[in-house]
Amino acid sequence: MGTRSNPSFILSVLLLCFSLNTHILFGADTISANQSLSGDRTIVSSGETFKLGFFKAGNSSNFYIGMWYNKVSEQTIVWVANRDTPVSDIYSSELKILDGNLVLVNEYQTPIWSTNISSTNSTSLVAILRDDGNFVFGDGPNVTQPSWQSFDHPAHTWLPGSKIGFNKLTNKNQLLTSWKNSENPTAGLFSLELDPNGSQYLIRWNRSVQYWTSGAWNGHIFSLVPEMRLNYIYNFSYVTNENESYFTYSLYSPSIISRFIMDISGQIKQVTWLETSKQWNLFWSQPREQCEVNAYCGAFGACNQISQPFCNCLYGFNIKSMNDWNLSDYSSGCERRTVLQCGNTSAANREVDRFRENPHMGLPQNPQSVPVGSDAECKSACLNNCSCTAYAYESNACSIWIGELLDLQQLSADDVTGRTLYVRLAASEVPNQKNNKGVIIGSVVGSVAALIGLVLVAVVILRRQRRSVGTTNAVEGSLVAFGYKDLQIATKNFSEKLGGGGFGFVSKGTLPDSTVIAVKKLASVSQGEKQFRTEVSTIGAIQHVNLVRLRGFCSEGDKRLLVYDYMPNGSLDSHLFHEKDSKVLDWKTRYQIALGTARGLVYLHEKCRDCIIHCDIKPENILLDADLCPKVADFGLAKLLGREFSRVLTTMRGTRGYLAPEWISGVAITAKADVYSYGMMLFEVVSGRRNSEQSQDGKVKFFPTWAASVIVEGDVLSLLDPRLEGDGDAEEVTRICRVACWCIQDDENYRPSMGQVVQILEGVSEVNLPPIPRSLQLYADNQEHIVFFTESSSSQSSQAQSNPSTASSQAKSITSPRSSKS
Repeated sequence: MGTRSNPSFILSVLLLCFSLNTHILFGADTISANQSLSGDRTIVSSGETFKLGFFKAGNSSNFYIGMWYNKVSEQTIVWVANRDTPVSDIYSSELKILDGNLVLVNEYQTPIWSTNISSTNSTSLVAILRDDGNFVFGDGPNVTQPSWQSFDHPAHTWLPGSKIGFNKLTNKNQLLTSWKNSENPTAGLFSLELDPNGSQYLIRWNRSVQYWTSGAWNGHIFSLVPEMRLNYIYNFSYVTNENESYFTYSLYSPSIISRFIMDISGQIKQVTWLETSKQWNLFWSQPREQCEVNAYCGAFGACNQISQPFCNCLYGFNIKSMNDWNLSDYSSGCERRTVLQCGNTSAANREVDRFRENPHMGLPQNPQSVPVGSDAECKSACLNNCSCTAYAYESNACSIWIGELLDLQQLSADDVTGRTLYVRLAASEVPNQKNNKGVIIGSVVGSVAALIGLVLVAVVILRRQRRSVGTTNAVEGSLVAFGYKDLQIATKNFSEKLGGGGFGFVSKGTLPDSTVIAVKKLASVSQGEKQFRTEVSTIGAIQHVNLVRLRGFCSEGDKRLLVYDYMPNGSLDSHLFHEKDSKVLDWKTRYQIALGTARGLVYLHEKCRDCIIHCDIKPENILLDADLCPKVADFGLAKLLGREFSRVLTTMRGTRGYLAPEWISGVAITAKADVYSYGMMLFEVVSGRRNSEQSQDGKVKFFPTWAASVIVEGDVLSLLDPRLEGDGDAEEVTRICRVACWCIQDDENYRPSMGQVVQILEGVSEVNLPPIPRSLQLYADNQEHIVFFTESSSSQSSQAQSNPSTASSQAKSITSPRSSKS
């Protein structure tokens, strides 16, 4: 009793309570009146899903109030309050309730961010971090009707339950805006918004130039995003009324951590957290190719889809801001090494500017047409205009460019859309091509000296090559360990490129004994040399008539290369999709290619000591030898490249169209993922076109859906590549399409093994085919859109939204194949 009546004890308790009330305890989810958030203190949502507090990105010295996932080991920011006004001292800065608003004050106690609402200065005002990632502010204790919420003010991340829409009352868009770079959350150049005039999403550059659209919403998917057919993870909804229009989405499974982001790459991306590998897995992005992003490489920067990094400066130009480029912000572009002479009145020895030829280019934005009659006149028209920086002349048409060059693309030598661009440079940057007596005499003398030098070099090279073929190339098992310089010589410094992707690129080469080879230069390998050699030896031991043979490898420092047999007929995609550059494959050849590919996969899945999952089956990875025999390429790269392989998959062209649905959810990948990809490829073998292809009317047609309906109706030869003019075996076309339908079941348990596929294609009668999955049945919606719907779609759709597990069991009941044995 004496202790309780002690005045000093009571005062101490009061002071302690006051102290606890002014600063938030770790783990609380609420900021109340007279409380503040500062220093390293945070609040955590009730289910411990999200955390909010001060953070800094990378090596930056700036701090921001932001929100991130609490249960994800890699700090991933999903919302930022003061993205344009950082603070430098988090211990004297505070987030608190002030004058009826939630306010962030900096180290000088100056307000730099506020909810900025009209509100009564009530003592019951609170800010609560909810478990869906919505940070709400209003009258407590539960803020059932928020006066302000973070969901209405997204940054670069679109979380499940939030919305990206258009307010019809204020005529304002909710924007999803990229960060400026990986260490700066300031609003960047790229933004996603809802089209005020229609139910489609747009991506704009600098809030002005539109360079991508999702296509209109048809009630189930966006017309230009056929990948939404695989939305068993997301449930999308579109709402429109007199006040607003918006899209929102939810996750069927609360255990999945997934989100959409407007990335600094200028692409909208769908990523899912993989707890097993502790990383974000990119499943989908738009635009599909990085170089389709408007002005991605800035002024005088050229984008190359098969190089890493994607951006490089034109000849005669240097990177303008190396610090920005190192942070993946290429918008500053490139600047001239040497100032132009034209218009430079201070130049002493004035020489006329010259032009440098840049072949195989995708031409830049905003050309101006000039009516001239020849290449020389086109060049003169540009040269006489000091503002003209480049010109192109082709098919009697002259185009010039004024000022900065934006949206340049460096294309491959075999791309028929490539053009030659002549870029203006200072005279000193371009070798003088004038001929005079001194130059001629010098050239003769130089040529004689060069000839003598070449003879000496040739002798040295011949000796080196003899040594390289004889004793210097160590043989490991059946593989040759090549020297890097030997491969440089064989490929003429990797000059003749056969293709490339996220893994690196492939070049053609010739060994001293005249053997033609294909050299794959790997862009990124995380393994040490010993482990790399072990894995390569394993791949090299795999021999099958339908697998590309690995001849050898190179491992010197950070240089890792693989040497394969050269396939003279290239890859399957060049014959299926590139009409002008290839011979049309007849139906008999296509069927044998499908069968041979399946046999190769059976060997990888079932005949090797350990099952090898390819992880990237697509026409680009099926090579054809001189007799058009198919060879599966790139097997074993999934293990060889390790954790980098998920990045490789999502950066190679066209790959996303072949990924099985389980890639999204992050479950362990089995051989059935290859089966799915193989099934998608079978449809393309039949049709000679990509499965998802935009037609002339702007709609995207999904071929597998059409094929499923045609099989039911019976006119299967109409599915064939038009170039075949209906010349095919109807029974084989039906068989291959039904196999493809079986392979692309969403549930991997209902897909066949590749062994079963081979038996079916070989005509083994004991193997029964399943019915066509009803999930591929379709109907035309007002003759305008192809809709992925079952016959009882209306009822199933509503049931799926209210009870996903019920919808899942229904799907299994209609797609399950009849029991069969191999």
